[in-house]
Amino acid sequence: DKFMPFMEEDTYGAIAVYKALEPKDTANDSVFLVMGPWHHGQQIHEGSALGAIKFDSDTALAFRRDVLRPFLDQYLKDDAPRANVGPVTAFETGSNTWRRLKPWPSGCETGCEVKPTPLYLSAGLGLRYEALPAGPAAYDEYVSDPAKPVPFIPRPVKASGTTWQQWLVSDQREASGRPDVLAFVSDPLAAPVKTSGQPVANLTASTSGTDSDWVVKLIDVYPDEVASQPGLGGYHLMVSADIFRGRYRKILETPKAIPAGTPLVYRFALPTANHVFKPGHRIMVQVQSSWFPLYDRNPQTFVASIFWAKPEEYRKAVQRIYHAPGQLSFVELPLVPAP
Repeated sequence: DKFMPFMEEDTYGAIAVYKALEPKDTANDSVFLVMGPWHHGQQIHEGSALGAIKFDSDTALAFRRDVLRPFLDQYLKDDAPRANVGPVTAFETGSNTWRRLKPWPSGCETGCEVKPTPLYLSAGLGLRYEALPAGPAAYDEYVSDPAKPVPFIPRPVKASGTTWQQWLVSDQREASGRPDVLAFVSDPLAAPVKTSGQPVANLTASTSGTDSDWVVKLIDVYPDEVASQPGLGGYHLMVSADIFRGRYRKILETPKAIPAGTPLVYRFALPTANHVFKPGHRIMVQVQSSWFPLYDRNPQTFVASIFWAKPEEYRKAVQRIYHAPGQLSFVELPLVPAP
Protein backbone atom coordinates (compact mmCIF):
# COMPACT_ATOMS: atom_id res chain seq x y z
CA ASP A 1 0.00 0.00 0.00
CA LYS A 2 1.24 3.47 -0.91
CA PHE A 3 0.59 6.55 1.21
CA MET A 4 1.74 9.89 -0.18
CA PRO A 5 1.50 13.15 1.78
CA PHE A 6 1.66 16.30 -0.38
CA MET A 7 3.03 19.52 1.10
CA GLU A 8 3.68 23.12 0.17
CA GLU A 9 7.34 22.49 -0.66
CA ASP A 10 6.82 19.39 -2.83
CA THR A 11 4.29 20.50 -5.39
CA TYR A 12 5.43 17.98 -7.98
CA GLY A 13 6.74 14.75 -6.48
CA ALA A 14 3.77 13.24 -4.65
CA ILE A 15 1.33 14.10 -7.44
CA ALA A 16 3.62 12.58 -10.06
CA VAL A 17 3.94 9.36 -8.05
CA TYR A 18 0.16 9.27 -7.52
CA LYS A 19 -0.49 9.67 -11.25
CA ALA A 20 1.85 6.77 -11.99
CA LEU A 21 0.46 4.41 -9.35
CA GLU A 22 -3.25 5.20 -9.17
CA PRO A 23 -4.21 3.55 -12.52
CA LYS A 24 -2.77 0.28 -11.17
CA ASP A 25 -5.03 0.44 -8.10
CA THR A 26 -8.00 -1.20 -9.80
CA ALA A 27 -9.73 -1.96 -6.48
CA ASN A 28 -9.24 1.64 -5.36
CA ASP A 29 -7.98 0.50 -1.96
CA SER A 30 -4.18 0.53 -2.11
CA VAL A 31 -3.04 4.02 -3.18
CA PHE A 32 -3.79 6.99 -0.94
CA LEU A 33 -3.00 10.66 -1.44
CA VAL A 34 -3.14 13.44 1.16
CA MET A 35 -2.79 17.12 0.21
CA GLY A 36 -2.26 19.48 3.12
CA PRO A 37 -1.29 23.17 3.48
CA TRP A 38 2.09 22.63 5.14
CA HIS A 39 5.73 23.44 4.68
CA HIS A 40 8.16 20.51 4.75
CA GLY A 41 7.63 18.55 7.95
CA GLN A 42 4.85 20.77 9.31
CA GLN A 43 2.40 17.86 9.31
CA ILE A 44 4.04 16.60 12.52
CA HIS A 45 3.90 20.01 14.19
CA GLU A 46 1.28 22.73 14.63
CA GLY A 47 -0.66 23.42 11.42
CA SER A 48 -3.19 26.19 12.02
CA ALA A 49 -1.34 28.62 9.74
CA LEU A 50 1.25 28.90 7.01
CA GLY A 51 2.90 32.30 7.13
CA ALA A 52 0.20 34.97 7.22
CA ILE A 53 -2.49 32.54 6.04
CA LYS A 54 -4.62 31.06 8.82
CA PHE A 55 -6.78 27.93 8.41
CA ASP A 56 -9.29 28.18 11.31
CA SER A 57 -8.10 24.82 12.71
CA ASP A 58 -4.97 22.77 13.29
CA THR A 59 -4.76 21.01 9.92
CA ALA A 60 -1.70 18.97 10.91
CA LEU A 61 -3.43 17.60 14.02
CA ALA A 62 -6.49 16.68 11.94
CA PHE A 63 -4.26 14.82 9.48
CA ARG A 64 -2.45 12.86 12.18
CA ARG A 65 -5.63 12.03 14.08
CA ASP A 66 -8.06 11.30 11.26
CA VAL A 67 -5.83 9.96 8.49
CA LEU A 68 -2.31 8.96 9.51
CA ARG A 69 -3.03 7.15 12.77
CA PRO A 70 -5.94 5.02 11.47
CA PHE A 71 -3.87 4.16 8.40
CA LEU A 72 -0.83 3.08 10.45
CA ASP A 73 -2.98 1.24 12.99
CA GLN A 74 -4.54 -0.86 10.23
CA TYR A 75 -1.19 -2.09 8.93
CA LEU A 76 0.93 -2.13 12.09
CA LYS A 77 -1.42 -3.26 14.88
CA ASP A 78 -3.04 -6.63 15.38
CA ASP A 79 -6.83 -6.62 15.24
CA ALA A 80 -6.99 -2.90 14.42
CA PRO A 81 -10.11 -1.82 12.50
CA ARG A 82 -9.82 -1.01 8.82
CA ALA A 83 -8.97 2.66 8.39
CA ASN A 84 -11.85 4.73 7.10
CA VAL A 85 -9.58 6.83 4.86
CA GLY A 86 -10.62 8.09 1.46
CA PRO A 87 -8.45 7.48 -1.62
CA VAL A 88 -7.73 11.23 -1.64
CA THR A 89 -7.87 13.55 1.36
CA ALA A 90 -7.39 17.13 0.20
CA PHE A 91 -7.40 20.39 2.12
CA GLU A 92 -9.22 23.11 0.21
CA THR A 93 -7.65 26.51 0.80
CA GLY A 94 -9.88 29.54 0.64
CA SER A 95 -12.82 27.67 2.15
CA ASN A 96 -10.38 26.03 4.63
CA THR A 97 -12.13 22.66 4.46
CA TRP A 98 -10.93 19.06 4.25
CA ARG A 99 -12.41 17.16 1.30
CA ARG A 100 -12.64 13.39 0.98
CA LEU A 101 -12.37 12.56 -2.72
CA LYS A 102 -12.34 9.45 -4.87
CA PRO A 103 -9.88 10.34 -7.64
CA TRP A 104 -7.63 13.35 -8.12
CA PRO A 105 -8.28 15.75 -9.64
CA SER A 106 -11.93 15.80 -8.68
CA GLY A 107 -12.52 18.65 -6.28
CA CYS A 108 -15.75 17.46 -4.68
CA GLU A 109 -16.95 14.42 -2.79
CA THR A 110 -19.47 13.47 -5.48
CA GLY A 111 -16.76 13.19 -8.14
CA CYS A 112 -17.86 16.24 -10.11
CA GLU A 113 -16.29 16.83 -13.51
CA VAL A 114 -13.29 19.12 -13.82
CA LYS A 115 -13.89 21.66 -16.57
CA PRO A 116 -10.77 23.26 -18.14
CA THR A 117 -11.73 26.93 -18.55
CA PRO A 118 -9.51 29.60 -20.17
CA LEU A 119 -9.09 32.89 -18.33
CA TYR A 120 -7.85 35.35 -20.96
CA LEU A 121 -5.17 37.98 -20.48
CA SER A 122 -6.79 41.05 -22.01
CA ALA A 123 -5.96 44.58 -23.10
CA GLY A 124 -5.76 47.06 -20.25
CA LEU A 125 -4.29 44.33 -17.99
CA GLY A 126 -7.70 42.71 -17.56
CA LEU A 127 -8.52 39.07 -16.93
CA ARG A 128 -11.73 37.69 -18.45
CA TYR A 129 -13.48 34.45 -19.35
CA GLU A 130 -14.26 35.78 -22.82
CA ALA A 131 -11.62 36.69 -25.39
CA LEU A 132 -12.17 40.30 -26.45
CA PRO A 133 -12.17 41.43 -30.10
CA ALA A 134 -9.15 43.27 -31.47
CA GLY A 135 -8.36 46.49 -29.61
CA PRO A 136 -5.96 49.36 -30.16
CA ALA A 137 -3.03 47.33 -28.78
CA ALA A 138 -2.29 43.70 -29.64
CA TYR A 139 0.05 43.21 -26.69
CA ASP A 140 1.37 44.51 -23.37
CA GLU A 141 5.11 44.75 -22.89
CA TYR A 142 7.85 45.20 -20.32
CA VAL A 143 11.64 45.40 -20.30
CA SER A 144 13.44 42.54 -18.57
CA ASP A 145 16.91 43.47 -17.29
CA PRO A 146 19.13 40.62 -16.01
CA ALA A 147 21.02 43.20 -13.94
CA LYS A 148 17.83 43.92 -11.97
CA PRO A 149 15.98 40.59 -11.74
CA VAL A 150 12.61 40.15 -10.03
CA PRO A 151 13.22 38.55 -6.60
CA PHE A 152 11.12 35.54 -5.61
CA ILE A 153 10.41 37.07 -2.19
CA PRO A 154 10.33 40.71 -1.09
CA ARG A 155 13.77 42.14 -0.43
CA PRO A 156 15.94 41.64 1.52
CA VAL A 157 16.17 38.07 0.23
CA LYS A 158 17.12 35.66 3.02
CA ALA A 159 16.19 32.21 1.78
CA SER A 160 16.51 30.33 5.05
CA GLY A 161 14.50 29.35 8.13
CA THR A 162 10.85 30.40 8.14
CA THR A 163 11.40 32.60 5.08
CA TRP A 164 12.09 29.54 2.95
CA GLN A 165 9.32 27.53 4.58
CA GLN A 166 6.73 30.20 3.84
CA TRP A 167 7.83 31.78 0.56
CA LEU A 168 5.15 30.11 -1.57
CA VAL A 169 2.46 32.00 0.36
CA SER A 170 4.38 35.29 0.60
CA ASP A 171 2.65 38.52 -0.45
CA GLN A 172 3.13 39.20 -4.19
CA ARG A 173 2.23 42.91 -4.06
CA GLU A 174 5.82 44.07 -4.41
CA ALA A 175 6.18 42.17 -7.68
CA SER A 176 2.92 43.52 -9.08
CA GLY A 177 4.20 47.07 -8.67
CA ARG A 178 7.40 46.54 -10.66
CA PRO A 179 7.65 47.83 -14.25
CA ASP A 180 9.09 44.47 -15.38
CA VAL A 181 6.04 42.49 -14.21
CA LEU A 182 2.65 42.46 -15.96
CA ALA A 183 -0.27 41.99 -13.57
CA PHE A 184 -3.56 41.03 -15.26
CA VAL A 185 -6.48 41.18 -12.82
CA SER A 186 -10.18 40.30 -12.89
CA ASP A 187 -13.09 42.29 -11.54
CA PRO A 188 -14.16 41.42 -7.97
CA LEU A 189 -15.84 38.02 -7.96
CA ALA A 190 -19.60 37.91 -7.42
CA ALA A 191 -19.53 34.16 -6.66
CA PRO A 192 -16.87 31.70 -5.47
CA VAL A 193 -14.54 30.16 -8.06
CA LYS A 194 -12.96 26.80 -7.29
CA THR A 195 -9.94 25.34 -9.06
CA SER A 196 -8.86 21.73 -8.49
CA GLY A 197 -5.95 20.32 -10.47
CA GLN A 198 -3.18 21.83 -12.56
CA PRO A 199 -3.70 25.25 -14.16
CA VAL A 200 -2.05 25.49 -17.59
CA ALA A 201 -0.33 28.64 -18.83
CA ASN A 202 -0.74 29.40 -22.54
CA LEU A 203 1.30 32.48 -23.45
CA THR A 204 1.66 33.98 -26.88
CA ALA A 205 4.81 35.97 -26.33
CA SER A 206 7.81 37.47 -28.07
CA THR A 207 11.20 38.72 -26.95
CA SER A 208 13.71 41.07 -28.55
CA GLY A 209 16.41 38.67 -27.34
CA THR A 210 17.19 35.15 -28.47
CA ASP A 211 16.38 33.37 -25.20
CA SER A 212 13.91 34.13 -22.43
CA ASP A 213 12.32 32.84 -19.25
CA TRP A 214 8.58 33.11 -18.70
CA VAL A 215 7.20 33.06 -15.16
CA VAL A 216 3.41 32.77 -14.70
CA LYS A 217 1.79 33.18 -11.28
CA LEU A 218 -1.89 32.57 -10.43
CA ILE A 219 -2.80 34.83 -7.50
CA ASP A 220 -5.75 35.35 -5.15
CA VAL A 221 -6.11 39.10 -4.50
CA TYR A 222 -7.80 39.75 -1.16
CA PRO A 223 -10.19 42.69 -0.66
CA ASP A 224 -8.62 45.91 0.61
CA GLU A 225 -10.17 45.27 4.02
CA VAL A 226 -10.43 41.89 5.76
CA ALA A 227 -12.24 42.44 9.04
CA SER A 228 -11.23 39.14 10.66
CA GLN A 229 -7.55 39.56 9.70
CA PRO A 230 -6.65 43.21 9.02
CA GLY A 231 -3.12 42.19 8.03
CA LEU A 232 -4.51 40.37 4.99
CA GLY A 233 -6.18 43.46 3.52
CA GLY A 234 -5.05 43.66 -0.12
CA TYR A 235 -2.87 40.54 0.22
CA HIS A 236 -1.70 38.87 -3.01
CA LEU A 237 -1.66 35.12 -2.25
CA MET A 238 0.17 33.01 -4.81
CA VAL A 239 -1.98 29.93 -5.50
CA SER A 240 0.17 28.32 -8.22
CA ALA A 241 3.23 29.43 -10.18
CA ASP A 242 6.05 28.11 -12.33
CA ILE A 243 8.77 29.07 -14.78
CA PHE A 244 9.49 27.97 -18.36
CA ARG A 245 12.83 28.51 -20.12
CA GLY A 246 12.10 29.48 -23.71
CA ARG A 247 15.07 27.65 -25.25
CA TYR A 248 13.26 24.39 -24.47
CA ARG A 249 9.97 25.35 -26.14
CA LYS A 250 10.25 22.56 -28.74
CA ILE A 251 11.95 19.75 -26.86
CA LEU A 252 13.45 19.63 -23.37
CA GLU A 253 16.54 17.68 -24.47
CA THR A 254 17.64 20.15 -27.15
CA PRO A 255 17.82 23.91 -26.53
CA LYS A 256 17.06 26.19 -29.49
CA ALA A 257 17.48 29.94 -29.94
CA ILE A 258 14.28 31.99 -30.02
CA PRO A 259 13.75 34.04 -33.20
CA ALA A 260 13.83 37.64 -31.97
CA GLY A 261 10.58 39.60 -32.19
CA THR A 262 8.49 36.58 -33.21
CA PRO A 263 5.29 35.77 -31.29
CA LEU A 264 5.42 32.12 -30.21
CA VAL A 265 3.17 29.96 -28.05
CA TYR A 266 4.56 28.76 -24.71
CA ARG A 267 2.30 26.23 -23.00
CA PHE A 268 3.21 24.66 -19.67
CA ALA A 269 1.43 23.28 -16.61
CA LEU A 270 1.57 24.99 -13.23
CA PRO A 271 1.65 23.09 -9.93
CA THR A 272 -1.47 21.43 -8.52
CA ALA A 273 -3.89 23.64 -6.59
CA ASN A 274 -7.09 23.01 -4.65
CA HIS A 275 -8.34 26.49 -3.90
CA VAL A 276 -11.51 28.58 -3.67
CA PHE A 277 -11.38 32.23 -4.72
CA LYS A 278 -14.04 33.76 -2.50
CA PRO A 279 -16.62 36.43 -3.46
CA GLY A 280 -15.16 39.91 -3.25
CA HIS A 281 -11.67 38.60 -4.08
CA ARG A 282 -10.08 39.03 -7.50
CA ILE A 283 -8.01 36.67 -9.62
CA MET A 284 -4.64 37.91 -10.86
CA VAL A 285 -2.10 36.48 -13.29
CA GLN A 286 1.41 37.90 -13.09
CA VAL A 287 3.90 37.43 -15.94
CA GLN A 288 7.60 38.17 -15.59
CA SER A 289 10.94 36.94 -16.95
CA SER A 290 13.08 36.39 -13.85
CA TRP A 291 12.60 34.83 -10.41
CA PHE A 292 15.92 35.36 -8.67
CA PRO A 293 17.73 33.72 -6.92
CA LEU A 294 15.21 30.87 -6.93
CA TYR A 295 16.19 30.41 -10.60
CA ASP A 296 19.39 31.54 -12.27
CA ARG A 297 19.25 34.63 -14.47
CA ASN A 298 18.70 34.08 -18.17
CA PRO A 299 21.17 36.22 -20.18
CA GLN A 300 18.39 36.67 -22.76
CA THR A 301 21.01 35.96 -25.40
CA PHE A 302 21.12 32.38 -26.61
CA VAL A 303 24.34 30.67 -25.51
CA ALA A 304 25.28 27.01 -25.51
CA SER A 305 25.25 26.93 -21.69
CA ILE A 306 23.91 29.62 -19.40
CA PHE A 307 26.41 28.48 -16.77
CA TRP A 308 29.20 29.80 -19.00
CA ALA A 309 27.50 32.98 -20.26
CA LYS A 310 29.84 35.98 -20.44
CA PRO A 311 28.96 39.30 -18.77
CA GLU A 312 28.41 41.02 -22.13
CA GLU A 313 25.87 38.35 -23.11
CA TYR A 314 23.48 39.43 -20.34
CA ARG A 315 21.27 41.97 -22.10
CA LYS A 316 17.98 43.77 -21.60
CA ALA A 317 15.07 42.50 -23.67
CA VAL A 318 11.63 43.82 -24.58
CA GLN A 319 9.05 41.18 -23.68
CA ARG A 320 5.58 41.23 -25.22
CA ILE A 321 2.50 39.28 -24.12
CA TYR A 322 -0.13 39.16 -26.88
CA HIS A 323 -3.91 39.21 -26.50
CA ALA A 324 -5.16 39.73 -30.04
CA PRO A 325 -7.40 37.34 -32.01
CA GLY A 326 -5.23 34.48 -33.21
CA GLN A 327 -2.54 35.42 -30.66
CA LEU A 328 -4.37 34.84 -27.41
CA SER A 329 -2.77 34.37 -24.01
CA PHE A 330 -4.64 32.71 -21.17
CA VAL A 331 -4.40 30.51 -18.10
CA GLU A 332 -6.55 27.41 -18.35
CA LEU A 333 -8.15 26.82 -14.95
CA PRO A 334 -9.40 23.35 -13.90
CA LEU A 335 -12.74 24.53 -12.52
CA VAL A 336 -15.27 22.53 -10.51
CA PRO A 337 -18.51 23.66 -8.86
CA ALA A 338 -17.73 25.75 -5.78
CA PRO A 339 -19.07 24.58 -2.43
